[in-house]
Amino acid sequence: MAKQGYDFGLIGLGVMGRNFILNVADNGFKAFGYDLDPEKVKALQEEGGDLDRVNATDNLKTFITALEQPRKIMLLVPAGKIVDNVIEDLLPHIDQGDLIIDGGNSLFTDTDTRESYLREKGIHFFGAGVSGGAKGARKGPSIMPGGSREAYQEVKPIFEAVAAKYKGEPCVAYLGPKSAGNYVKMVHNGIEYGLMQLTSEIYDLLRKAGDMTNEEMHRLFDTWNKGRLQSFLVEITADILSKDDEHGPGQLVDKILDKAKQKGTGKWTSQNAMDLGIPVPSIDIAVSMREISALKTDRIKAEKLYGRPLPGKLDKAELEKMAEEALYFSFVITYAQGLHQLAEASEEYGYDLELGTIAKIWRAGCIIRAALLADIARAYQNDPGLSNLLLDASFASDIKDTLSSVRSLVAYGASHGIPLPGLSNSLTYFDAYTSGRLPLNLIQAQRDYFGSHTYERTDKEGIFHTEWED
Repeated sequence: MAKQGYDFGLIGLGVMGRNFILNVADNGFKAFGYDLDPEKVKALQEEGGDLDRVNATDNLKTFITALEQPRKIMLLVPAGKIVDNVIEDLLPHIDQGDLIIDGGNSLFTDTDTRESYLREKGIHFFGAGVSGGAKGARKGPSIMPGGSREAYQEVKPIFEAVAAKYKGEPCVAYLGPKSAGNYVKMVHNGIEYGLMQLTSEIYDLLRKAGDMTNEEMHRLFDTWNKGRLQSFLVEITADILSKDDEHGPGQLVDKILDKAKQKGTGKWTSQNAMDLGIPVPSIDIAVSMREISALKTDRIKAEKLYGRPLPGKLDKAELEKMAEEALYFSFVITYAQGLHQLAEASEEYGYDLELGTIAKIWRAGCIIRAALLADIARAYQNDPGLSNLLLDASFASDIKDTLSSVRSLVAYGASHGIPLPGLSNSLTYFDAYTSGRLPLNLIQAQRDYFGSHTYERTDKEGIFHTEWED
């Protein structure tokens, strides 16, 4: 007997929600939307007018009644209290066995709380990170679901149909129980912060050290996007640099205020990494730089007070080579830090994450998609127990070849007053991680001196304490 109801429901018909539900309908599923705003309902109906598989309402009861059981209801609403409010609105109308999917950037601990709360009521709850922006939602995002493995089977055909494809493989996979999906999306966004900061630093270097025009940088980034740096962020950087300002002469990028905002996911990644004891300095500094950028008034005053060194110019051809190598190096380092955090979180929170699978579903559709993710996926598939990407021999060879350029550019930036915190932190992380001995023995001695915190020795087993003062 043919189904009478809609296969999939979606709450929140803003641009992301409207695009996602149209994607669902495009792929042969009947989809029904709900929003309190009649104008958003009307917009969906108009855009999907030639699709008999999509409709919407601003009446909650009509929405619930329209869905086939077990109901699959996805929320694309702002993270926080709004998610809880929508859940409470739904509860009187849905049945045991129904599935609620939070597609927003919710904090993973909130997802754990909601999942536990709804499980007691017999309702399945999923945190499913969706990456790719509005265009990705329409044409194919990367989707990161976590929750009940059994419940995932209900929505798996829909998610695999709407997700981006990499050589025919859907960029979605069941990741693990509880908040695994939202956690992976959080770290994805942390990596995104790092990659964006690094790209902006290379752009600044090309301008100041190479005196390159926007058109020259556009061509360079476009060339890089055809090589090992092929990635969404490099691709859109090339596009941005060639965009003319419709309100005046020149390119738009030069007219944009240098104050970067944030929604919190990068900060959450850094905070949780500290909780886990995992170093992610490339991500940490990317968050800090957005905070520094907000201090625009103070920065202008400080520049007048201290002045700026005049950077000496570098040969353009040599600079282009060094910049490509430095960006590749720092991209690898940032992915390595994020994946290390995921490995530790998997053990701490019982997610049982497969890092090779995560790298695979990031290869297309998402903001951090990049050619090198195929190599990262292979590294973790060849060695699922790989503790850090830097320990993979295939990456070690490429990293070694970039180090001279990275060191030269970091030194150049320091000498000429060009802030390169992302690149510098990436190099410092690498140098520390690859040092068999660090000076932290002195810190342990200091801790024992003032706090009797004890220490271990290199020459014998045990825990020791010294009375340092006579």
